[in-house]
Amino acid sequence: MMLWLLSSLLLVALASGGRHPSHGPSGRVVNGEDAVPYSWPWQVSLQYEKDGAFHHTCGGSLIAPNWVLTAGHCISTSRTYQVVLGEYDRSVKEGPEQVIPINAGDLFVHKGWNSNCVSCGNDIALVKLSRSAELGDTVQLAQLPPAGEILPNEAPCYISGWGRLYTNGPLPDKLQQALLPVVDYDHCSKWDWWGFTVKKSMVCAGGDIQSGCNGDSGGPLNCPTEEGNWQVHGVTSFVSALGCNTLKKPTVFTRVSDFTDWIEETIASN
Repeated sequence: MMLWLLSSLLLVALASGGRHPSHGPSGRVVNGEDAVPYSWPWQVSLQYEKDGAFHHTCGGSLIAPNWVLTAGHCISTSRTYQVVLGEYDRSVKEGPEQVIPINAGDLFVHKGWNSNCVSCGNDIALVKLSRSAELGDTVQLAQLPPAGEILPNEAPCYISGWGRLYTNGPLPDKLQQALLPVVDYDHCSKWDWWGFTVKKSMVCAGGDIQSGCNGDSGGPLNCPTEEGNWQVHGVTSFVSALGCNTLKKPTVFTRVSDFTDWIEETIASN
């Protein structure tokens, strides 16, 4: 399920709260740009099989040689999946791509995820690869933040992915990125922002005319550390039904540092 489809679920929640958007959802790239090739080497394309071919559906992050972190709403147990690592331009075979199948029993969605309640949280899943990735210049593991870490307001994070370029529009061939400054919980939970919809287990970022909503659900929110490394602090979850770049409606991510125990336990027991 794409980010823009998920936002249509949110449309219902907004309407029931007395808000009546004048038009439908969008999961468009706004102010995005082509990423430098392989600059986000943990970025994966999660793809599902239909009519004998595989189609991009979500992003994800390689967090162990044989594990990918993505969003709960990206996973359907009725579908067959594969992941592509080392991808940049989806329209051509460039050489570094690694295509790895996923076995049916190796999809682990958080038990607290409820597809009928997007804003309830727990929009997170792990996918076990059928074989380990080969690590190198173009495929590397994401670093995750320490458990419980909260980013400060306006921390300069980047979203990355192959999200739609505009509502119902095409998916870009080349990996996109956009700068999305973090909006802390105190701001994001104000009544005229996301209000009670956003939870402390989430991260808000972007949501103004200067920033974009670039990339698919499940993909990473990449944030710099003082040491000059990058950590994946968020899993792309939902946007406003009014559109990605709606003022005071930042893109909302599952906060990875709130799920450290679940990630470690799931990997250890499978």
